[in-house]
Amino acid sequence: MRANQTRLSLSSMAYVLMSELRRIGLAGTELARAQCGTIRTRLLEIGARVRVTVRRIWVTVSEGYPMQDLFAKDWWRLRPT
Repeated sequence: MRANQTRLSLSSMAYVLMSELRRIGLAGTELARAQCGTIRTRLLEIGARVRVTVRRIWVTVSEGYPMQDLFAKDWWRLRPT
């Protein structure tokens, strides 16, 4: 019973996060009306190097990544102000 409740809670949080990503980060882009699987495969499943310093988080993606501009725009929109 507890395992099912945990799984349901995690699924609910993932749905809310994807919904907010679509609403805030992807508004006005080609992926604004895309399904979760499409967003995951095109935008989120990328090879990147993440470097964390005291003041910043650096995400370096390959130059061959075709959606690099969209990823950077979404990252900028979702960052805290």
